[in-house]
Amino acid sequence: MLERLNMDPVRLEYERLMSHAAGHATGRQTSRHTGGSNDETLACMLASWQEGAGALPDYFGFSPDRFSAMLARYFPGLDAGSLQQPGRIADTLRADEFEDVHRLLLGARAHACESELFMAEVVARSCHGQDHLWQDMGLWSRDQLSALMMRNFPALAARNVNNMKWKKFIYKQLCVTEGIYTCRAPSCEVCIDYHNCFGPEA
Repeated sequence: MLERLNMDPVRLEYERLMSHAAGHATGRQTSRHTGGSNDETLACMLASWQEGAGALPDYFGFSPDRFSAMLARYFPGLDAGSLQQPGRIADTLRADEFEDVHRLLLGARAHACESELFMAEVVARSCHGQDHLWQDMGLWSRDQLSALMMRNFPALAARNVNNMKWKKFIYKQLCVTEGIYTCRAPSCEVCIDYHNCFGPEA
């Protein structure tokens, strides 16, 4: 008991959430290619978010009803009212940007299932943050984000062959889709901003 009292509150909340985890569809894939489950990833995000980490707004930017529906899918039996909202408001001024990223992710879904619909919205909304994407999502490492992308949006993730930082990679894909090429460097390897795109995310 004393050991649990001394645990990080984020970790304790993660364990509480995982006690309700459903293990739906893609969440059952736990190979080295998928790196865990959507249940586990979302539990990390929710636990961190309640402590103020990340950039996601109240209700993850969903309506209260849709937020409850997401929780019911991943963590059946969990009382949505037991989660502490961080008190952040969604950035409505970037709605067009959200739609562009959201559309890109939807076009790369693995199974066209509801779980991926939730994840597409969460990733797109997290892109509004100011830190690395994994940090803006409230994840605990970049590896978790890489696994999430490969598990839910493999067609998109497979294009990141040079391990570019995920937020920069996503926005670069938008530029490519729109036929916009603003970088003047002959290749990424010789660009003076190389480390801004490919450096460590710590």
